Amino acid sequence: MLISFAVVGLLILLLRWTYGSGKSLVARPPRSGRPEEYGLLVPVAAPEDPAEARRLAALLRSAGLRYTLARTSDGLRLMVWPADVPAARKALHLE
Repeated sequence: MLISFAVVGLLILLLRWTYGSGKSLVARPPRSGRPEEYGLLVPVAAPEDPAEARRLAALLRSAGLRYTLARTSDGLRLMVWPADVPAARKALHLE
C-alpha cells in the first residue's frame, strides 16, 4: 500500500513537471522574419535559390568573411556584420 502511494506521488510530480512549466520539451519550428529582424546583421545578397546561395557563400568564405544564410520572409539572404559589408560586396563583385 505504501508503494502504491509512492508511485502515485511520483507520477503526480512527473506530470506537474511535464505539463506545469509552460515550456515545451519539443523545439518549435524556426520562424522566418523580415531581413531587418536579424539584429546587427546586414543583408548583402539575395540569392534566387539554394545553389546560388552556396556559390555566393563560398565566395564570402574564400574572402575570410563570416556570414549567415537566413531564410527570411522575403526569401534567402546572405548576411554579414556591418564592418564586413564593404569587403563582402567586393568579394561578391557587387561594387
